[in-house]
Amino acid sequence: MRKPIRAAAVALLPLFVAGCVGVQQNSDTKSGFALVSDKTGLTLGKQTVWVQNRSDAASVKSQVRQLLATKYVDADAAVQVALLNNKSLQAEYAEIGMSVADLWQESLPTNPTLAVSYMGIGGLRTLEGVIASNIIRLLTRDRRLGLAEIRLLQARLRAFEATLAIATETRVAWIEAVAAWETVANLNQAKIAADAAAELAAELGRTGAFPKVEQAREQAFYAELTAQTSEARLEAQLAKEELVRLMGIWGQDLSFEVPNALPGMPSKPGVKSKIEAEALRNRVDLQVARLQLDALAKSYGLTAATRYVSDLELAAGPEVEQEVEETEDGGEKRSNELTAIVEVSLEIPIFDSGQARLRKAEFAYLQAANIFAAKSVDIRSEARSAYKAYRSRYDIARHYSSNIVPLRTTIEKEALLTYNGMITSTFELLADTRAKLNAILLSLNAKRAFYLADAGLTAAIYGGGEVDSESGAEAAAAGGDDD
Repeated sequence: MRKPIRAAAVALLPLFVAGCVGVQQNSDTKSGFALVSDKTGLTLGKQTVWVQNRSDAASVKSQVRQLLATKYVDADAAVQVALLNNKSLQAEYAEIGMSVADLWQESLPTNPTLAVSYMGIGGLRTLEGVIASNIIRLLTRDRRLGLAEIRLLQARLRAFEATLAIATETRVAWIEAVAAWETVANLNQAKIAADAAAELAAELGRTGAFPKVEQAREQAFYAELTAQTSEARLEAQLAKEELVRLMGIWGQDLSFEVPNALPGMPSKPGVKSKIEAEALRNRVDLQVARLQLDALAKSYGLTAATRYVSDLELAAGPEVEQEVEETEDGGEKRSNELTAIVEVSLEIPIFDSGQARLRKAEFAYLQAANIFAAKSVDIRSEARSAYKAYRSRYDIARHYSSNIVPLRTTIEKEALLTYNGMITSTFELLADTRAKLNAILLSLNAKRAFYLADAGLTAAIYGGGEVDSESGAEAAAAGGDDD
C-alpha cells in the first residue's frame, strides 16, 4: 500500500501548498469606511454615513428631515444634509467597498487546477489525474497583499477628499444663495424708494418745478431697478437650486428656506502663521500622491521578483496504468500499476527577460515622484494665495461696512435735512439715495467674497477643490458702474 499512499500524498501537494497560508477574509466594508467617518468628524465637525441597506437609508432620511425642519437652514445644516444625502458622494464611497473586495481577493489562496485524462488503445488503459497550482502567486502573496492594502488606503483617502469637496461646494452654494436673496431684499427696498421718487418727480413735473428730462431720468431709474430686481430674483432661485442638488433633496423637502442675509463679519480675521506647513500636513491629495509612490515602489518590487519567471506552476497527481498480458495457457492477466506524477512548468526567459517591464516600472515611479514634488510646490502656493485672499477680502469687506456705507448713509440723511430746508434740490437728494444703494450692494458683494475666500482657505488647507472668490470682486465692480 505504499505506492497508493505515496501517490495520494503527491496529488495533494499543490492543495497543501496553496492552502498553507491562512485566509484573511477582510470583507468588512464598514471598518474600511471608519477612516473617512473619523476624519470627517475631526476636520469638519460633521457626520457622514455610507448607506448600504434600508436601515441606513431610513436613519439618514430621518436625520435629513430633522435638519430641514427649522425655518431657515444655515450653512452647517446644509453641509450636514449634503454629507448624509448626496448620492454622488455615496457613489464615491462604493470605491472603498471594491478596494476591500480586492484586498479580500488577494488574501485568498489561488484555486488549484484539476486535469483528468483517460487514454486507452487496445488492452492498455491509462487514467491520469493532475492537480496544479501557481507557485509564483504563492511566493509573491505578501507583496500583492501589501499593494492591495495601499490601494485600499488610497480609496479611503479619495473618498475623504470627495467628502471635503462636497462640503466645500455645498457651503459655497449656500453663500451664493443667501447673498443672492440678500441682494433681492436690498433691491426691493431700493425699488420702493425709487417708486416714491418717480411719483414725486411726476408731481413736481406737473407743477413745473421739475424738468421733463429729470422726470424721465427718475422713471428710467425705477424701470431699470425693476428689471435688475427680477434678474436678481432669478439668480437667487437658481442659486438655491444648485444648493438643492448638492443636498440631494426633492419633493416635500424643497420647502426649506435659506436666510436672506449673510452673517455679520467676524470681529477679527483668523491668523495662520504657518499656513504652508499646515497645508502640507493636512492636504488629502498630497497624501494620496505619497501613497501612489509607495504603491509604485511595491509594484516595482513585485516586477523585480517576477522579472525572469512570471509563471511557475507545480502539478502533481497519480497515474493508474492498466496492462494486459497473455499467460502461458493463452489467457489474459490484468494488472494496475499506480505511479506518482510531479510536473513543473515555467516560462523560459529567452526572448523576454523582463528588462522592459522593469524599465517601465522605473519610469512610472520617476513620474509619480515628480508629480508628488510638483504638487507639494503647488499646495504651498495655493495655501499662501488662499490666505492672502482671505485677509484681503476681510479688510475690503470691513472697509465697506465700517466706512463707505456709513458715510453714504450720513450723506443721505444730511441731504434730506437740507432738502427739507430748501437747500438741496430734489435731484441731488435722489442721486445721494442711488449712491447709497450702490454702496450697500458693493458692501454685500465684498462680504460675499470674504465668505467665499473663507471657504477657499479651508479647501486650501485640507483639500476638496478650489473656491473662486474673484467673482465677488467682479460683481462688486459691476455694481459700482451705476454711480
